[in-house]
Amino acid sequence: MDDISRKLGISKKTIYQYVDNKDELVKQVIGHFLLTEHQIMKNIIAESSDAVDEYLSLSRHFLSTIKKMKPTITFDLQKYYPDSWQIIEQNHFSFLRNIIHKNIEAGINEGLYRENVNADIVSKLYISKNNAMADENLFPVDKYPRQDLLIEFVRYHISGIASEIGLNRMKKIIKTQL
Repeated sequence: MDDISRKLGISKKTIYQYVDNKDELVKQVIGHFLLTEHQIMKNIIAESSDAVDEYLSLSRHFLSTIKKMKPTITFDLQKYYPDSWQIIEQNHFSFLRNIIHKNIEAGINEGLYRENVNADIVSKLYISKNNAMADENLFPVDKYPRQDLLIEFVRYHISGIASEIGLNRMKKIIKTQL
């Protein structure tokens, strides 16, 4: 809290007028971050031309967010702020799974994804793969830069579910935007 008050140029007493302790502050920051992220994702979805464009636009957003984050943030939250991590697991991962589920259904309807994709299974696999990417033991950041990891994950995901039309659409978008 000393570091926070010093960075903000305010006293700790002022901070404690708004939060009782550091855990509560972290929860509030996480809550604000998630609300902002969810609104950004909703806007991306509303502006996308089709399911592949939506998925790739969301992925670009994730990439820009990951670039701003310290690689140890997941570990630190899990270890030091388990209640805040629980909010992410319950709120954010469920939100993401729902977005991916709807994206898959839309992609199937648009003919961009294979008709036989099980949206429920693939959306859950998507979240599991996301969590695996954040695992420092599995993908140490010094060996696997987050940007490279995300780009491979995007290609892997779309390649696994896309129809021939969807694959061509992905290639066209990736060449110009990702």
